[in-house]
Amino acid sequence: MDIKLDSKTILEKEFKTGMRGYNQEEVDLFLDDVIQDYEAFKKRIAELEQENSELKNEISTAQKRPASSAPGTTNFDLLKRISNLEKAVFGSKLSGAD
Repeated sequence: MDIKLDSKTILEKEFKTGMRGYNQEEVDLFLDDVIQDYEAFKKRIAELEQENSELKNEISTAQKRPASSAPGTTNFDLLKRISNLEKAVFGSKLSGAD
């Protein structure tokens, strides 16, 4: 996207006057409003670009992380895995055979 104007260009624009030209004060007031809007739009675009970049980074990071559980895994399957891990780590201590 090529932007032809910036706020400085708008501010410094000179208009030729003719016999039945525009009211210069009225034009200046209108251009002041245009400049303010232009600056507000530039600021908002910058904010949205930053937010967009941050969200893309979050998505990229989330896609690189392994899933905590496979699709279709139930709570029962998770509890069974935990139980098996406890048996492997603690062995006979869990069964009370001391």
